[in-house]
Amino acid sequence: MQHALDNATTEILTAQPDGPRPSAVLTAALNAVRRQLASGISMRTLYQHSTRFDEPTKEYVRAVTGYGAQVRTLAEFFDRLIIVDRQTAFIPANADRTSAAVVTEPAVVNFLADIFERAWDRAEPYPFLPVRAADAATEIGPAIRDAVCKLLVEGRSDREIARRLGFSLRSLQSHVARLKEEYGAEHRLQLGYLMGVKDTKEGIVTGTDTAHLDVAPDDARDIQGDLTEPGSAS
Repeated sequence: MQHALDNATTEILTAQPDGPRPSAVLTAALNAVRRQLASGISMRTLYQHSTRFDEPTKEYVRAVTGYGAQVRTLAEFFDRLIIVDRQTAFIPANADRTSAAVVTEPAVVNFLADIFERAWDRAEPYPFLPVRAADAATEIGPAIRDAVCKLLVEGRSDREIARRLGFSLRSLQSHVARLKEEYGAEHRLQLGYLMGVKDTKEGIVTGTDTAHLDVAPDDARDIQGDLTEPGSAS
């Protein structure tokens, strides 16, 4: 993977789920990213909305966008992906994403690139400058809330929802507790039912109240030997 990244000539596309990246990974990637952008390589990266509440990630984004990279965020889950020059792609080789599989078949690489482009079109631009958590909550809070509600209605567990949206389990459970209070639900099963009834009546689960959005991403999450930031792959 590192060889492919070092020899990129036109473009690097990256999708990094699981919320904030470890600070050490971001720091190690910065010089390589700066060198690649200075050589004229286009670079676009997708994160999850929860990264907007993480100070090391905000500083990293401020730096790389200053060099010319583009960064956007999505609420929903997507898998880790790196595409180099639309010729080589790297995807997780196992469920834990501790190893990567290389894809060079043109049809498959083009398919993966199309998935990335569709996700990119739906994503929100990451602010150029770091912003206060309260400002981030106002901007992308409704999308996070709607995603939580949708996954609860589907019957997903707290642990699965937290993983898919890039939150710590504690933060997700705090948010669910507030939803139970809002809907008057005594337990998660009743909460899912009540939200499902609202979904049926309104056609979509919506929410714009971000005053109680509590996002405290698990900064201790560490990815070893996996698909990392461009320029820091092992």
